[in-house]
Amino acid sequence: MGDPQLLHDVLSGDPLLLTPEEAAQVLRIGRTTIYALMKAGELRAVHIGRSCRLPRAELERYVDHLRTPPLPPPARARGRQRRTTTDQGELFDLVHSPREAR
Repeated sequence: MGDPQLLHDVLSGDPLLLTPEEAAQVLRIGRTTIYALMKAGELRAVHIGRSCRLPRAELERYVDHLRTPPLPPPARARGRQRRTTTDQGELFDLVHSPREAR
């Protein structure tokens, strides 16, 4: 079956998959926050049957992501800019009326 010492070493180490409650303890945040992060896609869970688990590597990836500074917003391209309007004149017209010349 294999080396019993090797099996003992693997089983006595840190678990590979954590429950959301265990992950919350590791990150020192609330269980509800873990579920919110999973729903937002910031933490990717593994589903085994009906069970939801978080890989330890995923928690490390998330913490590393928090450490990196956010990227600056992309520079806006110059050129023709679209203008938005708050004119709602045509919003409720049942019969379309042409716009007046400006």
